[in-house]
Amino acid sequence: MMEQYKGAPFGELSPHVFAVADASYRAMTTEGRSQSILVSGESGAGKTETTKLIMQYLTYVGGRAASDERTVEQQVLESNPLLEAFGNARTVRNDNSSRFGKFVEIQFDANGRISGAAIRTYLLERSRVVQITDPERNYHCFYQLCASGKDAEKYKLGHPSHFHYLNQSKTYELDGVSNAEEYMKTRTAMDIVGISYEEQEAIFRTLAAILHLGNVEFSPGKEHDSSVLKDQKSSFHMQMAANLFMCDENLLLATLSTRTIQTREGIIIKALDCNGAVSSRDALAKTVYARLFDWLVEKINRSVGQDLNSQMQIGVLDIYGFECFKDNSFEQFCINFANEKLQQHFNEHVFKMEQEEYSKEEIDWSYIEFIDNQDVLDLIEKKPLGIIALLDEACMFPKSTHHTFSTRLFQSFRDHPRWEKAKFSETDFTLSHYAGKVTYHTDFFLDKNRDYVVVDHCNLLSSSKCPFVADLFCSLPEESSRSSYKFSSVATRFKQQLQALMETLNTTEPHYVRCVKPNSLNRPQKFENLSILHQLRCGGVLEAVRISLAGYPTRRTYSEFVDRFGLLAPEFMDISYDEKSTTEKILKNLKLENFQLGKTKVFLRAGQIGVLDSRRAEVLDNAAKRIQCQLRTFVARRNFVSTRAAAFALQAFCRGFLARALYAVKRETAAAIFIQKHVRRWLLRHAYVELYSAAVTIQSNIRGFSTRQRFVHGKKHKAATMIQARWRMRKVRSAFQHHQASIVAIQCLWRRKLAKRELRKLKQLANESGALRLAKTKLEKQLEDLTWRLHLEKRIRVSNEEAKSAEILRLQTVVESLNLELDASKLATINECNKNAVLQNQLELSGKEKSALERELKDMAELRKENTVLKSSLDALDKKNSDMENELRKAQKNSNDTIQKLQEFEHKCYDLQQNVNSLKEKLSVLEDENHIMRQKALAVSPKSNRRGYEKASVPEKNSGALVPHTDRKPEFESPTPSKLITPFSHGLSESRRTKLAVERHQENYEFLSRCIKDDIGFKDSKPSAACIIYKCLLQWHAFESERTVIFDHIIEGINDVLRVGDENITLPYWLSNASALLCLLQRNLRPNGFPATQRSAGSSSLALRIAHGLTSPFKQGDGMSHLEARYPAILFKQQLTACVEKIFGLMRDSLKKELAPLLGSCIQAPKAARVHAGKSRSPGNAPQQLPGSQWDNIIKFLDNLMIRLRGNHVPSFFIRKLITQVFSFINMSLFNSLLLRRECCTFSNGEYVKSGLAELEKWIVNTGDEFAGTSWHELNYIRQAVGFLVIHQKRRKSLDEIRQDLCPALTIRQIYRISTMYWDDKYGTQSVSNEVVAQMRELLNKDNQNLTSNSFLLDDDLSIPFSTEDIDKAIPLIDPSDIEIPSSLSGYSCVQFLVQHQNEIVRSSQIVAA
Repeated sequence: MMEQYKGAPFGELSPHVFAVADASYRAMTTEGRSQSILVSGESGAGKTETTKLIMQYLTYVGGRAASDERTVEQQVLESNPLLEAFGNARTVRNDNSSRFGKFVEIQFDANGRISGAAIRTYLLERSRVVQITDPERNYHCFYQLCASGKDAEKYKLGHPSHFHYLNQSKTYELDGVSNAEEYMKTRTAMDIVGISYEEQEAIFRTLAAILHLGNVEFSPGKEHDSSVLKDQKSSFHMQMAANLFMCDENLLLATLSTRTIQTREGIIIKALDCNGAVSSRDALAKTVYARLFDWLVEKINRSVGQDLNSQMQIGVLDIYGFECFKDNSFEQFCINFANEKLQQHFNEHVFKMEQEEYSKEEIDWSYIEFIDNQDVLDLIEKKPLGIIALLDEACMFPKSTHHTFSTRLFQSFRDHPRWEKAKFSETDFTLSHYAGKVTYHTDFFLDKNRDYVVVDHCNLLSSSKCPFVADLFCSLPEESSRSSYKFSSVATRFKQQLQALMETLNTTEPHYVRCVKPNSLNRPQKFENLSILHQLRCGGVLEAVRISLAGYPTRRTYSEFVDRFGLLAPEFMDISYDEKSTTEKILKNLKLENFQLGKTKVFLRAGQIGVLDSRRAEVLDNAAKRIQCQLRTFVARRNFVSTRAAAFALQAFCRGFLARALYAVKRETAAAIFIQKHVRRWLLRHAYVELYSAAVTIQSNIRGFSTRQRFVHGKKHKAATMIQARWRMRKVRSAFQHHQASIVAIQCLWRRKLAKRELRKLKQLANESGALRLAKTKLEKQLEDLTWRLHLEKRIRVSNEEAKSAEILRLQTVVESLNLELDASKLATINECNKNAVLQNQLELSGKEKSALERELKDMAELRKENTVLKSSLDALDKKNSDMENELRKAQKNSNDTIQKLQEFEHKCYDLQQNVNSLKEKLSVLEDENHIMRQKALAVSPKSNRRGYEKASVPEKNSGALVPHTDRKPEFESPTPSKLITPFSHGLSESRRTKLAVERHQENYEFLSRCIKDDIGFKDSKPSAACIIYKCLLQWHAFESERTVIFDHIIEGINDVLRVGDENITLPYWLSNASALLCLLQRNLRPNGFPATQRSAGSSSLALRIAHGLTSPFKQGDGMSHLEARYPAILFKQQLTACVEKIFGLMRDSLKKELAPLLGSCIQAPKAARVHAGKSRSPGNAPQQLPGSQWDNIIKFLDNLMIRLRGNHVPSFFIRKLITQVFSFINMSLFNSLLLRRECCTFSNGEYVKSGLAELEKWIVNTGDEFAGTSWHELNYIRQAVGFLVIHQKRRKSLDEIRQDLCPALTIRQIYRISTMYWDDKYGTQSVSNEVVAQMRELLNKDNQNLTSNSFLLDDDLSIPFSTEDIDKAIPLIDPSDIEIPSSLSGYSCVQFLVQHQNEIVRSSQIVAA
């Protein structure tokens, strides 16, 4: 909008403050005279906002000076919110009323660029700091500081209701205004105007000190007319105020509760009563705040900088408007006095000076009457009997009261027409201002006019340790009085400031902006006609309109008029007329009417000067075009003639030179060809013979050397392989024989012991009749269980074999295809070699032909007669030779290409061979697992039933891999068949060893339960619970057990914790621990590859198990020790994988459940934002949309999620997958809501969602690729849909542009849905054109026949985006050796090995340190 008004004639466009600002700027640049813009009106009419718009426009057209590196215009604009925070407050009529006057003087250089600025302030309302009435508020900066969060806590501040200076009114918040956000804006404004961080901290320390000072209360002291602090709360606030002022607390209390009087005999200290102490406290608060405000204004002026060399300025006056409240005091009196002064200036400029000009020039003019307010100004400021003079006189007498002051006023102005006495009060009086009658209460006139400066306060704060506070009181007045209280009249000082302002305004050309308040309720779209008419009449607007309609706004002297517009009638300029008659003839020639001719000037109606300027511009434009036409014709003809002559001469010279050069070239070419023909033939033959012999020699030597090297290498490799095989065979055989002998001895002793014990028990059981029946039923149950497991293992084995066979077939087909490609490449190579041999034969034949031709050339000297015939044959042979050489080069090139292709095929074959090897390794792993399953299925032999009684009678000495025995081998499992004892143990008697084993078994379970249920934290980002569980299972040899339930106990414990615990804490914690435990199992376990089938005798089975124990811990390429795992361990790894996927799914579903309501409120912009956007149609008035608090909630939700995940050290791999699925859910939810709700498919809503997506993008960038990954790409659908909503001129976009450029990811059905539901609630633009809609509808009709589903919505992604291999590759290596067991778990005897290991580490570190 500012661009529209820039340079536009005044009155051409609709009325706006930009037009007034542009008129003042143009007048300043054209006339070179300073301007001023006076913004006036009642309180709450919008003067401050109008002033902001004027300064924005001036900075827009003025910009920045070329030599000025500082952003003067930005500092001028940003000074507004800073001054508003410290100088504006809420009143009865206005939420943001200026409680001070402001005159902004913007200085310009000779080019019309801003070169400096200065701000002057008038009469800050100091009493508001300590005294306010309901429902008004104190200055905004106090409430902003209380809502600042950490800063408020630092200064011991709280809610405004806790402070005396703020809780006198119950209004603490303003509608639609956030004090915290305004605090940040004030901080930003301070940064821009150049206030350092230390100065900012000092400013807010001072404000906090004022608030604490207001809470200091006094009570009567022990002495007469003395005062002391009231209670402990007052002492606390006094201490805080002293700390913030950085002065002595006792001195501060003394300056508030006593007064120092200087006499001839010395200094007298007088104690103050409670009221005097409170008055002294308030005087200190007002003085500090006033000096702080003056410091801010001075700092802004220094920061912005004044241009002392500037000759042109534009002043913008924003001063308090006319105020008339229920209770009007001294402040309203001063404010209305200033408005009377401005009204008098308006009357003098618009009415008096205008009509005096008309009378001076003696033109036909009828005088317009208007209301003159000079008598009111005389009543207020005239000496010696004006109200201000009488007020100063009363303030000089100590015993004067408002009663004596009111009596004096009534006696002096009893007969004045503008003066009235209030009806129901003895001390109130009424003045008839230009805007109406106002009744003033004189109760506080004397107190507010006395501007006391307490010298003790100044001395105390000038010695403050805070440099800022000491700076505020650095300059003290000369102390010539006996009292420490220095009196200064506020009204007199204000009158002097107003007089200086009037002098400044009189030196400038004024422009007026009248602000009219539509209603007294501060409601939009509501106009009170009587109130508006009263404001227009009292402000002199109606009289100004009458003068503008009847007057002549444009006037020129006759000489200026003739000099400027004489060219419109050149026929009158040649005749010797005087200037007045020439002016009249020019105007009549242009058929203009209603103008007036004065003595020295011509007066024109409104708009006539524009007609004259437009006619003058037409005449000048036509003359310039004619001159340009003639000049261009002359220049073009002159250039053409000279160019043509030069071209003729140049062409002749070039043609001769080219002909001579062409002749010489042809002659030299013929001679060169003859010489080259013979020389090239000899050189080529000689070079070919040498190259051929050298190539043959090199090839033979290289082939012999490579063959010898391969033979020697193969011989050495074969010998080394044979030696290694013999040595390994001998080593393994000797170890096996040794261990086999030991095992056979141990088995014999153990079986003898068992046989004796079994014999005794069988003898005891022989007399029992029910023993056989009980054993039979238990064996049947065991047989059914084993049969069921056999069928299960068979099904698993069949499925594994089918998968293995399918994988083998696929690999075989790949290998066969690669072999075929290799054969084809070999055949192509052989063909190329054959072609090369043929070409070499042809080259030899050509060599023989060349030798024959040489012999013929020797005979040619003798046979000159046959020269012509031989020449023709020689040319033919040369041509044939060149063709043969070209074919040879092509054959060599083809041979090189074929060799390169063969090398590429060899590389491909090598890569495929590596893939085949890796697949074979995987196949071997699958076969090992299958072997274990087959072993479990075939482990039940017919002998087992026969030994049932024997097993039933054996006590459970070694119950699996849970009890750590000191006497067992760590490499293999005990051959005791204790796995089958559990079903029989309840019915049999237990011995002492059985009780001990069960107790240890139970202790292991309790330890694992405690380890799972307790949060034992992390060490060096490694989960302690997972590492401790793994080390315990490894120590207890649980992975090598054929049958155990400890893994089921661990999985059930984890599920119980997940089911009972808090999701926000438990799920991230166990995702980190479970994934770490899974990685440890994946990297350190492998299936048992040695099947140990049971035989009738137990010795062979035990020997094989010992062999397994010896060979299972082997080293792979990565250096990590691997353990052979039995079937329960493999099943536990699969269950743990499912547990990790379950935890991830629960976390994802929980996050979606929490995020769904937040997304429901983010898809649609708030109603207030939409209403405001609908009202401001023009781009100039469009407010900046900020993301709402709902998007902030989503950002907070994501931040909390990252804090929880990173606090539990969840690997970045899971965080990246989880964040990606969360953003996919955001994309799906927002996009589906956009397509289903028409109120969401609007322009303003698109801007709102786009701003929210910008916040999400900022969050992704701050988070980084390590945790966010490709989350931003998951928002493609909603980003493209929102981008389509907020573009302008949709009707100009074709379907191809929409599908390829704007929405490439969206389908036709989705684009059609958005296009038909779109409506612009902000600018009223239309959606895509009807042709595009018809094209999309046609495509949809065609697609409906092919698609099975016509849904345009997105589906939620419920898959698990990772596998066990992905987890193994993504998570770094975990070393569980340095994990320390917590003190709460170290009491269990089953984990004493961890405690001992920990103590050894501590001792070793101490030794190293020593």
